[in-house]
Amino acid sequence: MDTPLSTIAVVGLGTMGTGIAEVLALAGREVIGIDISEAAARQAVTSLEASTARAVGRGRITEQERADALARFRTYDTVQAAADAELVIEVVPETYEIKQQVFRELDAVVSATAILATGTNALSVTRLAAESQHPERVLGLHFFNPAPAMKLVEVVSSVLTAPPAVEAVTRLARELGKEPVAVGDRPGFVADGLLFGYLNQAAAMYEANYASREDIDAAMKLGCGLPMGPLALLDLIGIDTARTVLEAMYSASHDRLHAPAPILGQLSEAGLTGRKAGRGFYTYDAPGGQDVVPDALTPSPEAAAGTGREIASVGVAGSGTMASGIAEVFAKAGYTVVLAARSQEKADLAKSRIAKSLERSVTKGRLTAEARDETLARITAAGSLDAFAEVDLAVEAVAEDLEVKQQLFATLDKVCRPGAVLATTTSSLPVIAIARATARPEDVIGMHFFNPAPAMKLVEVVRTVLTADDVHATVRAVCTKIRKHPVDCGDRAGFIVNALLFPYLNNAIKMVEEHYASLDDIDAAMKLGGGYPMGPFELLDVVGLDVSLAIEKVLHREFRDPGLAPAPLLEHLVAAGCLGRKTGRGFREYARR
Repeated sequence: MDTPLSTIAVVGLGTMGTGIAEVLALAGREVIGIDISEAAARQAVTSLEASTARAVGRGRITEQERADALARFRTYDTVQAAADAELVIEVVPETYEIKQQVFRELDAVVSATAILATGTNALSVTRLAAESQHPERVLGLHFFNPAPAMKLVEVVSSVLTAPPAVEAVTRLARELGKEPVAVGDRPGFVADGLLFGYLNQAAAMYEANYASREDIDAAMKLGCGLPMGPLALLDLIGIDTARTVLEAMYSASHDRLHAPAPILGQLSEAGLTGRKAGRGFYTYDAPGGQDVVPDALTPSPEAAAGTGREIASVGVAGSGTMASGIAEVFAKAGYTVVLAARSQEKADLAKSRIAKSLERSVTKGRLTAEARDETLARITAAGSLDAFAEVDLAVEAVAEDLEVKQQLFATLDKVCRPGAVLATTTSSLPVIAIARATARPEDVIGMHFFNPAPAMKLVEVVRTVLTADDVHATVRAVCTKIRKHPVDCGDRAGFIVNALLFPYLNNAIKMVEEHYASLDDIDAAMKLGGGYPMGPFELLDVVGLDVSLAIEKVLHREFRDPGLAPAPLLEHLVAAGCLGRKTGRGFREYARR
């Protein structure tokens, strides 16, 4: 096992196997590609020729490097070809029966020192190793798709795996330019263990008709900075594959969050497995295509439109970062804005914060000095909500406390003119409970901006069972005018983004509690394997552990799912005053400013 792993066999030449073969060949390894399908082998060669040609065209490799890599890749239709391999990586279909058969055949072929690696992301490495005559040389080597681009490789040890085998493949991963993360044997490992629970919840949200597929995907891309929405990602992964992974996760965890959403089974049984079939949650231009085409579920602009109310002036209640950011957004879009706080001093301070923000935009060349002055001139700072008497839209952005918001809306009800739209920016409280503090709940709607409001494009538009149609149409039109992307959702805890984001964060904390993986490995796995802009613990410390705990409690109280109960470690850190960056310590420690 101390060999340099210079000759490597890849069994299974689908998309993943071909990608792994490309990575190995470009890194100077002799690659033996094995697939029982001659067509798959030919396609692998064609794909490798095309991808390396693109790499030459983009200046990433030379023509000679391309020729050398292609010469190092040979294909065969039997595992007998792996006889001289020092490492064999199987990437065959995700079933125990097929993978176990491959391992039994390899045992009879490879040398006693060869390492056998499974590319599974859902099955038990231990169970697969137990089928081998030499379980100590079996481990998991989980690449991510597309293998040439994705940096993460999970190195999975079973209780039977010999440490030298782990060391050898970990060294190989680094030589390939990858970031290896060592994990134990459980379904999903780190990245998929967190990712697939989130994808499953998104599928269940869609199945419940809570929000459209387009709005769910847009919300997670724009609200969390993800490269793809969850439903589009399920189509890319393969809905049948996702269902298999979730089944394996659920059998191990018995966590309802991992129980595959029924729609995954229905789509799989119907053969609507995603991009590879040409249809899944979305419809594609062809089987294997990537361009989404309109279908019966595609919303039409006419259907989304409606007759709304005329909005010329806007009142923003609050003096914090969110309130000043929202006021800046409206003023930039040409609205007359009244920014009201509990005192004139607080209102003036909030306006000065806007002035500094606008000045930064001028310095960076994003705004002209003239536009800065015009924007600031549209904002009037007021020390009382009485200044909202003539506004057409009142937006509340005060503390996330139900009683505080109810008191404020009771005041708005008395102050604002009849027909004014009243909006709350709550991220987790029931909008209907806020609306009922007024005598006109039909005029009340949720308008959840994301922080920082000037930069974030998403607004969750939350209508209650009493919200009037023209109020909903008004807010959607306003969102478009202020250059935000509105997504519609109903009035339930977490709306779209927080309802999908915080269970994922909570599950990451549970992984640490269970000593399954470290903070650094989990953060690295989600950034490198999932394309997340921040790891879960980085994000928790930025959001604030107290804020995160409050949202987790709201979700658990609303949905009553044991899997949504806040992780004890999160509660303990909050009780100890470790709230994240704002206190200098959360999951990590930070330098005091």
